[in-house]
Amino acid sequence: MAEKDAENVKMHNERLLLNRRNELDYWKKNAERIRGRNRLTGLAIGAFVVGMFGYTILSVKQEKIMDDIDKEAKVQIWRGPRTGANS
Repeated sequence: MAEKDAENVKMHNERLLLNRRNELDYWKKNAERIRGRNRLTGLAIGAFVVGMFGYTILSVKQEKIMDDIDKEAKVQIWRGPRTGANS
């Protein structure tokens, strides 16, 4: 009985080793193709992020907003503080 169990364990270990070798061979064959896909995906995501950032910066036009705020601030300074007498 002990011999049969030892033989089963040995066969199981050999099967696991064979499966592991097959997986390793698969990855060795396909590693370059997978790396190429990963690079392409990374470049696509990077291009999207840069494009979205550029579009956002161009559409917001920060300097125009700041100019409007500066104009409003100058008007408020010229009018003076709001008190109960002049509101």
